[in-house]
Amino acid sequence: MKQAEIRSDIAWATPTKVVVHGLDLCEDIVGKIDFGQMAFLQLFARLPDERELRMFNAMMVILVEHGITPSSLATRMTYAGAPEAVQAAVAAGLLGLGSVFVGSLDNAARLLQESLPDPGNVPDIDALAREIVDDYRARKEIVPGIGHPFHKPIDPRAPALFKVAQETGYDGPYIRLMTAIGNEAERQLKRSLPVNVTGAMAAVASEMGIGWQICRGLAVAARSVGLVGHILEEMRQPIATKLYLRTEQEASAHLIPKEHQEGL
Repeated sequence: MKQAEIRSDIAWATPTKVVVHGLDLCEDIVGKIDFGQMAFLQLFARLPDERELRMFNAMMVILVEHGITPSSLATRMTYAGAPEAVQAAVAAGLLGLGSVFVGSLDNAARLLQESLPDPGNVPDIDALAREIVDDYRARKEIVPGIGHPFHKPIDPRAPALFKVAQETGYDGPYIRLMTAIGNEAERQLKRSLPVNVTGAMAAVASEMGIGWQICRGLAVAARSVGLVGHILEEMRQPIATKLYLRTEQEASAHLIPKEHQEGL
């Protein structure tokens, strides 16, 4: 039995040339195409037009950094323990991306794309949002893409991203549905549940035709850049060891007999 052909249409290389999606890496890409264009090329197998590039770049840069978070702490702590392995420190931070921080992007995109499989045939958005929130409440599950533990009453990144979407012509049904879901959840639960940054990114990604299955990859790619920045700062201005020692001291202080606590 003949084995199936193994192939990739992304790139090929010879001893003297590398070609990516039909473009010569050294002649057509290096020095001519920026990082955002390159990322778009990898996803869509073509270069973006000006409108697409502005929207895609806005979506990617908005998630690069968010200060001291569990993922950046994991990166810093791992670097403190293994400074010879920068890649391990970045990987440690990325492994902490999940349904609470950053990683809810794919869940929100899946919700939008499965609820609205044909963006050319849009039902009553408010009624659909009500149905979605009712369903999640009945199953006692958290609606992805809304609410934030810190940013209240709004996550400022969501309106910033939606503003670019409006300016570039991507202000479509998925953004309207995500906004309606947030409004409906706030109405039903009577508390602040703003569309958060991953909900906004999910809506924009859906408007751009990016399947939900790859959306978490966008979040990972964006945050990777930020985590490298945290490693660089940790090299120059370390805080991981201080945090570790302080945490150890405070967490175990109640176990130490009073006669041994002097000087701690």
